[in-house]
Amino acid sequence: MKEDLNIQNEENALYERLAKRAIENLNRRGINAHYAATKEETLSMVMGMIPAGVTVGTADSMTLLQVGIISALKKRGQNDIFNPFERDAEGNRLFRGEQKEDLKRKAFFSDVFVVGTNAVTLDGKLVNTDAGGNRVAAMIFGPKKVIVVAGANKIVKDLEGALRRIREVAAPQNALRIGTKHHSAEHMELPCATSGICSDCNHPRRICRYTTIIEGVSSEHRGRITVVLVGERLGI
Repeated sequence: MKEDLNIQNEENALYERLAKRAIENLNRRGINAHYAATKEETLSMVMGMIPAGVTVGTADSMTLLQVGIISALKKRGQNDIFNPFERDAEGNRLFRGEQKEDLKRKAFFSDVFVVGTNAVTLDGKLVNTDAGGNRVAAMIFGPKKVIVVAGANKIVKDLEGALRRIREVAAPQNALRIGTKHHSAEHMELPCATSGICSDCNHPRRICRYTTIIEGVSSEHRGRITVVLVGERLGI
């Protein structure tokens, strides 16, 4: 039957079930969590969480680009945005060296930090691996508020599944993304980019150096982190 060839409705229904289960456990851990069915709903929700006048920091994230959060903030013109990974239309980095590092520090001390995540476990943990540590550091401490946006495709059963997803999916694809779309020959040389398999390398451009597991927040920081789980396939 023709309708059997399109399983989008079934995938979306499954994503919603998984997301709502993860949301329940994120809330139990002191992390505010919400469900949005679409990118459009997500954009409206997140924009409503960012007041005019506050500073906004961010990190490299395909999810944020797909949802259009940073571009919407720029268009609104009510916030100073610190984005050390901003690129031009051809994918070339706008900031390098000390200028890039300075923007990372400003993002760390921003009022609101908007970011993606590598994996969300069903029992409510956020699991991430960074090359430089700026993203995971700010998620843990620094900005007054953190907004995490993630497609439901990043929901995994448990911590083991989260670490496996990072090594087998996120890292190889990100290495290829940076290598091809951002014109970095060094990233194309990474073992995971050439073979598709993590070899626990020590390449100078290795992108898996800082791994964090957020299992909840302390009582004084309850509600500091807000997670929006989206019922669509987003990010890497």
